[in-house]
Amino acid sequence: MTSENVLEDRVASETVGKKVLIVYAHQEPRSFNGALKDVAVAELSQQGCSVTVSDLYALNFEPRATGKDITGSLSNPGFFNYGVETHEAYKKRSLSSDIIEEQKKLQEADLVIFQFPLYWFSVPAVLKGWMDRVLCQGFAFDFPGSYDDGLLKGKLAILSLTTAGTASMYSKTGVNGDFRYFLWPLQHGTLHFCGFKVLAPQISFGPETASEEERERMVAAWAQRLKTLWEEEPIDCSPSWYFGQ
Repeated sequence: MTSENVLEDRVASETVGKKVLIVYAHQEPRSFNGALKDVAVAELSQQGCSVTVSDLYALNFEPRATGKDITGSLSNPGFFNYGVETHEAYKKRSLSSDIIEEQKKLQEADLVIFQFPLYWFSVPAVLKGWMDRVLCQGFAFDFPGSYDDGLLKGKLAILSLTTAGTASMYSKTGVNGDFRYFLWPLQHGTLHFCGFKVLAPQISFGPETASEEERERMVAAWAQRLKTLWEEEPIDCSPSWYFGQ
């Protein structure tokens, strides 16, 4: 038995029973994002993890944050404030059933993987809506209760995303700038704000223009990383990680 086999066996023994939520946002099951999601399900399941997938398009998940998210009476019917009303509804257990279901999945998860294509340097609208609606005050954060004290502290999160542009386009000298710039609002302003320990992102650059061999290497690299993902240290969630000194 090689040292690599020993490491994999040790990691597997430590991950048995771990719960993983994959929040997946792509319309086409046969897409490259779909392949990355599938290999994550396969690898993590093989490790003994319990893997749940929230396929947002398949669920026809509602991205709009509206008064329909509150099933009980409003605290102020005369002036609707979504943040205030969902905070009160969370405390009263009167949020809509789809939000409650996603919060339950998230609450149970040790690791959350967000799998999506980059849209306008951000997430697709359906995933933005998931964040807006599911990560409400009282559940994911409070005041006090944000960043290192966020209510989801202790959980790991990672962004696995694809881009249309090549890696060189997302460098400091590239036309799009350093990829870390667009990660700031997602990793820091959303995930870290809610208390997640954030792992370094998995970015698959330009799969649509890559060769089949290159795409296969991207999928294999993700599968290989997942074997020891639980051993990784979270990134330093500070401005210097994103913007330098």
